Amino acid sequence: MIERKSVGIKYFAVLIGLLRDREGFLEEIRQGARLPNKIISLLVCSSIFIAIYGGIIGAFHSWMQALSSAIKLPALYLITLLICLPTLYFANVIFGSKRTFGQHFALVLTAVSVTAVLLFSFAPITLFFLITTNNYQFLILLNVLIFAITGFIGVSALYQAMNLVLEQENEGSKTRKKILQFWLFLYAFVGSQLGWTLRPFFGTPDSPFQLFREREGNFYLSVIQSISYLLGFHS
Repeated sequence: MIERKSVGIKYFAVLIGLLRDREGFLEEIRQGARLPNKIISLLVCSSIFIAIYGGIIGAFHSWMQALSSAIKLPALYLITLLICLPTLYFANVIFGSKRTFGQHFALVLTAVSVTAVLLFSFAPITLFFLITTNNYQFLILLNVLIFAITGFIGVSALYQAMNLVLEQENEGSKTRKKILQFWLFLYAFVGSQLGWTLRPFFGTPDSPFQLFREREGNFYLSVIQSISYLLGFHS
């Protein structure tokens, strides 16, 4: 038991190291120092934080939805990363990057970890509104806003991290900056669509529990419909 607690503390120590000294953390990634430890620690910590947030939003519907969302929300971030990471890695290699796949993985995980910590920090606010209101459309839009803010900050952190690494590599760095910008848009687009595919995370009120819904419409149309509903434009 003591050993397990010690391992858990080490995982969170790595995350705290990232948050307190990002430049030093990124420099260690650039040098390839203790990569497996960093990758495992960031994976574990970010998954726990995102799972907690997923459980909270799923609790709006039922305990089954809470459990489902606690599993699906971390899966959303991890699967999006796995889908998009090869594109970033091979494009960078083609234009001169000497970084390994593990280094790229660790760099992208820093962005996911920042997003996870921010989601965890928003958890009390989300829980407050879940307790004090039953307006489904409002809660949906609130969480779209929270995911957008945390995702933007996480992506910005990744952009800054990659630029720090690119400063050490002159070959093809300008082209790779453009590739990174394109990849960030791709990452956001894939993530939003995958989130739509894995829905529901909240669960529609007065409806039975569903693990997944039929693939219809898209994420952006759903947001527009929710805004229209709140503004009174629904029929």
